[in-house]
Amino acid sequence: MAGRPTKYKPEYNDQTYKLCLLGATDKEIANFFEVDEATINRWKLDHPEFCESLKGGKEKADAEVGNKLFERATGYKHKDIYITQFKGEIIKEDIIKHYPPDTTAAIFWLKNRQSAKWRDKQEIEHSGKIETITGMRVD
Repeated sequence: MAGRPTKYKPEYNDQTYKLCLLGATDKEIANFFEVDEATINRWKLDHPEFCESLKGGKEKADAEVGNKLFERATGYKHKDIYITQFKGEIIKEDIIKHYPPDTTAAIFWLKNRQSAKWRDKQEIEHSGKIETITGMRVD
């Protein structure tokens, strides 16, 4: 018994890569191609080039976001142009804008990259005996 013919087309590889660069999830990609998510999962298995497009797009997008988060966490600078006017004349000046490190981005980075050291809940092991206020020992 033969199944329904696939809706997959080779041009979907490039489209999928671009959708992933925009942050699309598998579910959103399925909606774009008007199929269910199980079909996307089947295409990953049946069409290695489709799977590579999906992985490659997601990896590149994640790397770019990770890089921008790192820049925010550590501070960065970039070239810019300052434009002003004096006595009706437009004045343009090349400048370098500096952005200081962002504490929230640094905390986010460290909590995710080194969670054992930076998570909010620290687990501390205690050995020995504890005495209560009444003088009773607790083992």
